[in-house]
Amino acid sequence: MMVDYQPTQQSKVDLRVLKELVRHGENKFVEFKLKTNHPEKIVREMVAFANTDGGKLIVGIGDDKSIKGLKFPDEDEYILQKAIEKYIYPAIDYRLERLIVEGEREVLIYDIQKSPFKPHYVDIDGIAENRRAYVRVADRSVQASKEMREILKGERKGLNIKFNYGEKEQILMKYLAENPTITVDTYASIANIPRKVASRTLIVLVLANVIKVQPHEVQDFFVAA
Repeated sequence: MMVDYQPTQQSKVDLRVLKELVRHGENKFVEFKLKTNHPEKIVREMVAFANTDGGKLIVGIGDDKSIKGLKFPDEDEYILQKAIEKYIYPAIDYRLERLIVEGEREVLIYDIQKSPFKPHYVDIDGIAENRRAYVRVADRSVQASKEMREILKGERKGLNIKFNYGEKEQILMKYLAENPTITVDTYASIANIPRKVASRTLIVLVLANVIKVQPHEVQDFFVAA
């Protein structure tokens, strides 16, 4: 079984560590970008790290894992700094390192911390209804569902969740005893309850550590804890 390589978040990155990160490739904790083109898309990765377990975004790495570096790193840093300030809401906690590689080029290493103030959003047009939250799943950043956003809010608040173990909860746990996963729509169907009720029940049970959520870009899956 492949395990995601998780770099030590607080350690400085030297050339040896950088090569090790690149060798392991992208995963839940590491994302590569060649340049700062389309910074409004790059900030999605930063938001996803902040909303999940933190990680490193490294700019100056090719898709073929080549350490190309940046010829004008000051410009790239400025572009991303402005994008972070403009498009991320609320602000995230990160640290930037610059590392000289071959040919006096540099890579930018953004160390994004897991946030206690999640969910964070990408806010492109300044309209609250259009904000999008993202979470990190394996080596990708996917848009957070309504359920995932509510789970992030609940984790932030550190709520002491209590719930009644009634008929609909029994139906859910019986299903998960016989099947590996369930979705909101499937749960609503088998329990014969409105989707809104199914959604809220799953959110509460995740926050109570009875079940776990597996975010997905199409639909989330819920599994027994």
